Amino acid sequence: MTDQTTAARGDTRKAGFDRRLVPPMMLGSVLNPINSTIIAVALVPIGAAFGAPPSETAWLVSALYLATALGQPIVGRLIDIFGPRRLFLLSTSLVGVAGIVGALAPDLGVLIAARVLLGFGTCAGYPAAMALLRSEAKRTGQDSPAGVLTALAVANQTIAVVGPLLGGLLIGLGGWRSTFALNIPLSAVAVTLGALRLPEQPSTGAAARGRPAAQIDLPGMALFAAMLFSLLLFLMNLHAGSWYLPVITLAAGAGFTVRELRAETPFIDLRVLGGNAPLLATYGRALVAYVVSYAFLYGFTQWTEEGYGLSPFHAGLVQIPMFLVGIAVSVSVGRRSGVLGKLLLGAIGQIAACALMLTLTAGSPVWMLVLLAVVFGVPQGSNSLALQNSVYFQADPQRTASSAGLLRTFAYVGSMIASSATAASFGRRAGTSGMHHLAWIMLAAGVLYLLITVFDRSLRRLSADRAEGTPKA
Repeated sequence: MTDQTTAARGDTRKAGFDRRLVPPMMLGSVLNPINSTIIAVALVPIGAAFGAPPSETAWLVSALYLATALGQPIVGRLIDIFGPRRLFLLSTSLVGVAGIVGALAPDLGVLIAARVLLGFGTCAGYPAAMALLRSEAKRTGQDSPAGVLTALAVANQTIAVVGPLLGGLLIGLGGWRSTFALNIPLSAVAVTLGALRLPEQPSTGAAARGRPAAQIDLPGMALFAAMLFSLLLFLMNLHAGSWYLPVITLAAGAGFTVRELRAETPFIDLRVLGGNAPLLATYGRALVAYVVSYAFLYGFTQWTEEGYGLSPFHAGLVQIPMFLVGIAVSVSVGRRSGVLGKLLLGAIGQIAACALMLTLTAGSPVWMLVLLAVVFGVPQGSNSLALQNSVYFQADPQRTASSAGLLRTFAYVGSMIASSATAASFGRRAGTSGMHHLAWIMLAAGVLYLLITVFDRSLRRLSADRAEGTPKA
């Protein structure tokens, strides 16, 4: 894109948010969730093709989570420095490469490597979208429209519904390899839209201040990676033989803290982050919210199959009302100002759903399972939108992308905790007593979420600022 074209476009879109940015933002942000959900229906045929047990095919899920949890804040920081365009184009190109590798994979090891590439390739979409929202707010002098933030949340929830259904269709037409090949055209469209529509100049102007490479804190990123990788591996394998993993986490965490406090341009500015209690509270809410959400997705679904006796197909159908209600809630509350109301709605919804979950038994009627999914849809739609909006308004504008990436990292840590809690509650079989044990853990997390929200006085000020349309300076 030439400077003249950019200038001309700036003149025509001067009045408000540039809607031309919405398609690449939306497509980039859903690349991760579509690959997170579509694999669910492909695990069994992949295991059959390579003679791999579930304990090995599970790494296809974990590999993407590990790569994404690690990569999002790192890629987000690079977006803060260099702007969204370069990182978006590079990452979405990597998605296409991963699709080719996965479609041609000769064994499970290569397939896992393809999922790692997918994890890193999908890291730029969401942070880039948040950075573009921030740059548009700065360009127009107006707060970015709530409708765009709502659209991002709705798009991710819609993919949660469509992903497994699309995966089943693709497998029926072309086998499990087609679920990887899907990334090739998605990548091509994303790269094309990004090249045509994303602005040339970086959103924050960080790179324009000179020596952008000097702003990349490689030692800090390496220590952060060691800390997070060892923590997630420990959460995925909670047993005595993994004692060394938390030791590595603590050592890397200590080194990371020392490095970031001394670095001239740290990867994560701990001084600023430590002084931003509202943002830290948002990250804490994200972690416990996703403990509840993913424990339901993992645990309740397993119980409906093994403890209640539904087929995998019917167990999946029971989940659909949750996603549909979540979409409806996001759309209905998305354009309303304020964050506190959305958080309280999500907190109450979580607690109500967990309490209802405790009443279920193997003899409960099917309509109670559907009712539980409907109730869980309320926090599913309200929490994700409120957390996303909170980070946008609470984060340092110069670190919007990396702050958004950290939100996803905390969410993935919550998902790993949920997975471990599910395994510990069920043991060898997903029975009703184990489901009730898991529900008590989820209820405790839900109450903690409510307490963090109620006692966070900054949310009232944030809601007032949103009502006045005042973006964070």
